[in-house]
Amino acid sequence: MQEKPTSFSIKNWSDDDKPREKLVHKGKAVLSDAELIAILIGSGSRNESAVELSKRILASVNNNLNELGKLSIKQLMAFKGIGEAKAVTIAAALEIGRRRRGGDGLKITKINSSSSVFDLLQPKMGELPHEEFWIVYLNNSNKVLFAGQQSKGGITGTLVDVRLVLKHALELGAVGLILAHNHPSGTLKPSEADKQITQKLKIASQALDIKVLDHIIITQKEYFSFADEGLL
Repeated sequence: MQEKPTSFSIKNWSDDDKPREKLVHKGKAVLSDAELIAILIGSGSRNESAVELSKRILASVNNNLNELGKLSIKQLMAFKGIGEAKAVTIAAALEIGRRRRGGDGLKITKINSSSSVFDLLQPKMGELPHEEFWIVYLNNSNKVLFAGQQSKGGITGTLVDVRLVLKHALELGAVGLILAHNHPSGTLKPSEADKQITQKLKIASQALDIKVLDHIIITQKEYFSFADEGLL
């Protein structure tokens, strides 16, 4: 007698092992990353369950959700069993998570250290595949008046318009500036261009009695502070 082929469908699992039922009855915290992603994609293929497919996807990024969030729709679709709809669902869920962290960061209203700048901006910049240059504008109590992107560039650099930075500072009544940009490469070492734009903004700001208090280089998990390292 021919042996009946094994089914890979989650429908055939016990309720304790099914991700959706497990979440409902035991809570979301008990689910693994792969099980959570399996809920998003809903189904696998004839030869692979949704959980196994999710494990395979996670393994490709060393089980790092931050790295998974950097994958494009096209890169996600390269996995057998992931079509456009599933890829979009995964990307959307991870973007919601990123924005949730960003919402927490925006609660920071006063800067008292370089780490508070990192906490404010890392959710916005830390995982980007390209460079962005941001300015944090402060009043005389170091409270944040505004924090926003000044320019956006490619993988290796971005341009900064000193006149626009100072124009916005005057409009806001800011007396202090903190410069920040991300390094998609993950390196924390400032480039010569980073040092030059810092000095250029520092000198231009002094003429208007505005101080450049720091320049922060942000990566996914770490940061470099010009002020902390005595480079200002």
